[in-house]
Amino acid sequence: MKGIRWRRRVILILSAIGVLLVITFASLMFISGFFREQKYLQPWKPSYSAAITDPRVQLAAHGLLAASSHNMQPWKIKLDSSNPLKFALYADSERLSPAVDPYARQFMVSQGTFLEYARVAGEELGYETAIELFPEGDYDEKRLVQSMRTKPVAVITLTRMNSVSHPLYPYLFLSDTNRGAYRSDALRAEQVDELQGLQENKDISIKIVQDTDNKKRLATYITEASIVEAGVETVMEESAKIFRSNEKEKNKYRYGFSVEGQGTDGLMRHMLQGLVTLFPSLNKGEAASKQFITSTETSVNNTPAFAMIRSADNSRLSQVRSGMLYSRLVLSAHRLGLAIQPLSQALEEYPEMSRLYSDIHRSYAADGETIQMLVRMGTPVKGAPLSLRRDVHELLISESSE
Repeated sequence: MKGIRWRRRVILILSAIGVLLVITFASLMFISGFFREQKYLQPWKPSYSAAITDPRVQLAAHGLLAASSHNMQPWKIKLDSSNPLKFALYADSERLSPAVDPYARQFMVSQGTFLEYARVAGEELGYETAIELFPEGDYDEKRLVQSMRTKPVAVITLTRMNSVSHPLYPYLFLSDTNRGAYRSDALRAEQVDELQGLQENKDISIKIVQDTDNKKRLATYITEASIVEAGVETVMEESAKIFRSNEKEKNKYRYGFSVEGQGTDGLMRHMLQGLVTLFPSLNKGEAASKQFITSTETSVNNTPAFAMIRSADNSRLSQVRSGMLYSRLVLSAHRLGLAIQPLSQALEEYPEMSRLYSDIHRSYAADGETIQMLVRMGTPVKGAPLSLRRDVHELLISESSE
């Protein structure tokens, strides 16, 4: 009899644990927003841009899918009232990241990524896109924010032509960044030649390295930079402010970071979102710093190749052109079955990073050159989840706001 009672107690305890686990799981799913519509993913569907009748807005909807620093999507669009095939791109100064990017260099590289995606889309959809950079002259660096509000980064003029199937167009709809594991296979010589040959301007180039010594040296720079960044409170706080912990927040803000950015998807994504929503400290302070360093170390230890984009100077024009080249690199890498993850912390220009910034430039840049991007490359083990994207109509500058 005692044995029977003991077994019943065990069964009851296990049943209670099972019920508790089910309740906990269901609660996390509810808190995460498991059943909410993912409006922030709508722009990734080809049908989203196809439903737009204005070709300028349609191209902007493709540009919206491009990579941007901190996924801030810092773009504003002004439609020309007298020419239905002309529009201007402005840098959205309200989306600056002054702690991590005090001179707005990454911010301006992000302007170029948008333009290249729009150009690729234009050719696919039957438009030649003539892009004029800084048509009203350079920014006044002493009044940078005001200049960004009044001077366009570019004016884009469309000319109708026969639609041409662009080889890179299908890859606009893939995530630009893959933080997951890459296979150990080195890039083939023909892949390296094709990617390094993407440059259209001799003053801006791509350099791919995959020999053991250089990989080890770059891995050291990247890891040390992650430790520095994790220790700078203002930088980590800036990132924490744009972290979206659940589906409600992601639908509301539609830019910034989320758990997908760490390569987490499926039910595990909702588990993590529920936990972070309940316990925000899991993604702040020391916990966030440790996670950032660990994630970086994991990335560099699973990297067969690194690539750099270098420019002859660090002008705003070169920054934008570097962004355009970066988008070509991302899309071409996708076409070759490769993935990319930016690891550019050592290139950031706040005071605490100055030593590493100088060291990496001394090692990999000629006099006067600037390394605009540093990324890892390789064949991914699996695809990457899509990240947050705003509705393209939020980018439009209304007449009343001028």
